[in-house]
Amino acid sequence: MTGRADRTVRAGSQASSGELLELVRSGRATTRGALQQATGLSRATVGQRLDRLFRAGWLREGAGGPVDSPLGGRPSITLEFDDAHAVVLAADLDTRHGRAAVLTLTGEILAEKSGLLVVDEGPDAVLGELGRWFADLLVKAAKPADAVCGIGLAVPGPVDSDTGRVVQPPIMPGWDGYDIRGRLSRAFAEHAGTGTSASAGAVSAGSGVGVPVLVDNDANLMAYGEQRTGYPDCSAFALVKVSTGIGAGMVVGGTIYRGIDGGAGDIGHIRVGADALCRCGSYGCLAAVASGGAVARRLAESGVAAASGSDVRDLLTSGHPEAMALAREAGRQVGDVLATVVTLLNPGVLMIAGDLAGTPFLTGVRELLYQRALPRSTAHLDVVTSRLGERAGLIGAGALVVEYLYAPERVEERLAALGV
Repeated sequence: MTGRADRTVRAGSQASSGELLELVRSGRATTRGALQQATGLSRATVGQRLDRLFRAGWLREGAGGPVDSPLGGRPSITLEFDDAHAVVLAADLDTRHGRAAVLTLTGEILAEKSGLLVVDEGPDAVLGELGRWFADLLVKAAKPADAVCGIGLAVPGPVDSDTGRVVQPPIMPGWDGYDIRGRLSRAFAEHAGTGTSASAGAVSAGSGVGVPVLVDNDANLMAYGEQRTGYPDCSAFALVKVSTGIGAGMVVGGTIYRGIDGGAGDIGHIRVGADALCRCGSYGCLAAVASGGAVARRLAESGVAAASGSDVRDLLTSGHPEAMALAREAGRQVGDVLATVVTLLNPGVLMIAGDLAGTPFLTGVRELLYQRALPRSTAHLDVVTSRLGERAGLIGAGALVVEYLYAPERVEERLAALGV
């Protein structure tokens, strides 16, 4: 995958094995000579630091590159990140459904499962079941449990990224402050039979046991996955997920923007002047009038069988006229709020995703967005729908784990733990 923010590589004797790996992974330097030039290290020092990466199984030699010298000679051997030495587990939770997968380090899905997972049943039960799913998926992918280097989880609530705990989530009763990292790590170890030792040389991400687990908001990870795979050159990317609730994720400068404690992007609780009661306990929130859950409620009141955003999605797919009219109206309400978001953030891409992300809703968004926002804010804006669909959160969660584990400073920790 591409699209991560460039990291500064220190020159001279300070450049580490981790920073050399970063140069190779980013494509900025893929031969020994190019690494010498980028870092100022001697040939011998580059060789020593690369040797650690080869012994860990993280680098491999590729085909010969172009001849650098005008005098000719043998082509330089290229260096490549070996994405086959480990795999990542990822899961994406919605209010009533879950999706999980085994992914390569470059984001290819090797095995996948989706099914009923109700967050209202509480974190202990839901995360325990996810551990079972992960063990079954590894069998399906023909990968051993000790090949797993990390787990990424997307949840429908605000997350403190330092602790991996959700903070006062409006639609996740019983999850506030729960140790998600620790429980999911233990559940995986229990069902996959790994014990409590870190796999594939991974270093703990704060879980205390087992493989590192990273947790983030679902809209954040959807935005991360979509931006990296489809819009790597977009320096300000925004995604709005409209399902049972409404949330937004932003990727700025190649990095997820979370705010100071994970609360950024919670646009579903912006007040819009209505008198509808929201699940957060307040009146007049955007989610209370324009989310998939709100549309489902209005359909149910008129006698149409609908209880959730996924039910509305099915009705929209079948062309149900009342569902389409309500989705367009909801789009207009969301578009009114997005006019302010676009004016503040000035993104290059605004992506609409989730259960309602079809033509009626998108039409409504565009109507109000372009009417209310200043032309300067929308002159270079693309308003689009999801490319990755239901897999966006999985791809983003997997990418988050890889970027965490192969960041230069963490590479050094992991190499030391491996004794290389």
